[in-house]
Amino acid sequence: MTNTNTNKERLYDVIKRPIITEKSMTGTADNKYTFEVRKDASKIEIAQAVELAYPNRKVKKVRTVYMPSHQKRMGMKFGRTQSGKKAIVTIVGDPIEELTGV
Repeated sequence: MTNTNTNKERLYDVIKRPIITEKSMTGTADNKYTFEVRKDASKIEIAQAVELAYPNRKVKKVRTVYMPSHQKRMGMKFGRTQSGKKAIVTIVGDPIEELTGV
């Protein structure tokens, strides 16, 4: 029984935040939503996390993209941005109102 609780807690941590850009908002017309996710999250975990976070919606497809770090300059010093992973999730059902702004 504790295994299901720990699995559910992990699913809550899979999705970090939705990515709201002009390009990602054009995908919402086709029910495609973009989320920043954990680097070690699998496609199955991402699908389960989206279905858990947004009930009454079914995930049809999950596509993942690795975002590498980039070199950045701050004055005389050089540093790197943080690498990450994002997921483009296609859903079936009602659109997600919180992300579309409708």
